[in-house]
Amino acid sequence: MGEDFGYAISLGMPASQGFAGYQDPSMFQFDPEIKRECIWAGDVCRPSSCLIDRVGSVVKVRAGRKWQVYDAHLNSYESILNEISDPVAVPEVHAVRQAIRHWRFYDQFRTDPNSLIRTPQIGTRTTVLDHDGLSLVAALRTIHEIGDREALYEAIEDAFPGATINFEADAGNRFLLQFLQKGLLRPLNQSELSDGTLRYLLLVAALLTPRPPSLLVLNEPETSLHPDLLPALGRLIIRASRETQVWVVSHAPRLVATLEQDQACNSIALDKEFGETVILGQGWLDEPPWQWAD
Repeated sequence: MGEDFGYAISLGMPASQGFAGYQDPSMFQFDPEIKRECIWAGDVCRPSSCLIDRVGSVVKVRAGRKWQVYDAHLNSYESILNEISDPVAVPEVHAVRQAIRHWRFYDQFRTDPNSLIRTPQIGTRTTVLDHDGLSLVAALRTIHEIGDREALYEAIEDAFPGATINFEADAGNRFLLQFLQKGLLRPLNQSELSDGTLRYLLLVAALLTPRPPSLLVLNEPETSLHPDLLPALGRLIIRASRETQVWVVSHAPRLVATLEQDQACNSIALDKEFGETVILGQGWLDEPPWQWAD
């Protein structure tokens, strides 16, 4: 979580039972329920460092050397980060929630021909690309005006030699993107770009944000990208990692190889053994120490 607090949550399948006031079994039997939540001070969760401890429906808050029950009726499907919001009585929960709220996750962008990303959107200053990418053109223009303009055009030149972008606005202040490349008789707008080109521009907007988060997660950013674009994407990720912590989940060896050229890259390779996901090369003595605050 950071230098001040740590947070952990344990999820499990619910016990087979009915729901309050009824004899019928719940139809949400495959929804996981929260078994345990903890917030602690420092790097390791210990009984002495635990500040908030939730077991089942009971939430306890440390008050000096003693525990006080803060809530004894928390729903099994609700996290303390959702249900407890008092920054005075439980400042630790407030601090952890605020930290997580500033994280950014980019999983999938719709780049098919019917995607709204391809249609002009009303332009407003956009320092953070939204999760669905609809503010792409406004986000790129914001980088152009108040962000790292040089990095923006270098990232495009790196992926598409000789190419650049331009911006226009119609009478309704809807922003249009122009993609200019050598050999093309006219610029292409966002509706005419290939899936890979559009997705690369989305990643540029996400990674070069003028407001870097403390954590930025990219899940399989190589999706729909031509293999020749992966080295440029890797260099862009490395550049962004100077301003924020970037986690990348990838199955593309070419992208991983580019990232591993950076000495600050911490690469972890996963594999399946008898249905279990394991870290390649990790032995019993290499596993990080971990235990709940029991």
